Amino acid sequence: MAITVRNEGAKVNSNINVTPMVDVMLVLLIIFMVITPMLQKGVTVKLAQADNPIRMQDADKEDALIVAVMSDGTIFFDTLKVSAAELTAKVKERITNRTDKHVYLKADARARYKAVVDVVDDVRSAGVDQLGLLTEQRKNK
Repeated sequence: MAITVRNEGAKVNSNINVTPMVDVMLVLLIIFMVITPMLQKGVTVKLAQADNPIRMQDADKEDALIVAVMSDGTIFFDTLKVSAAELTAKVKERITNRTDKHVYLKADARARYKAVVDVVDDVRSAGVDQLGLLTEQRKNK
């Protein structure tokens, strides 16, 4: 009677196959590249630059009220284009049943000063407690 010995260790492949990992990483990279531009809320505005801006955490929240003034004087309330006459009514309507009456203003750096001041007046006349002016950090050279 003979005992047969099987050599199973000779068949084992000890190389790591990284191809599936690379495929998954490339798919994740593509997904993040497509989704990231969609995460920005509201309209795109070239903000004015300041030396010492204060970080406003609440401006990034989903339910933040943001008014944008474009360089040509066009006014947007969130993503809705509104006229100067409609702005006060729209802001008043949105803040009526809110406990924090904060509104954030994104004004284009090239916007006329009078247009920005008129929007500030319209927003303040709607009963807003706090009005935040959003800026960018000036890059030091």
